[in-house]
Amino acid sequence: MSHTETYTVTGMTCGHCAASVREEISEIAGVEGVEVVVDSGAVTVTSGAPLERSAVDAAVAEAGYALV
Repeated sequence: MSHTETYTVTGMTCGHCAASVREEISEIAGVEGVEVVVDSGAVTVTSGAPLERSAVDAAVAEAGYALV
């Protein structure tokens, strides 16, 4: 069964920002899908099991942004 979690990311302003965040989070083991809404900063991640927040935080930081 898939697990879905929504995070809020600050600093995204365009499609390129969203693509960077999506790409980095997609590299986390177990991630099945990533949906990014730039306007609200909402990032919904679907994975096979719950993810460690620290892993998501690190991926978002690698993209140049921050979790709220």
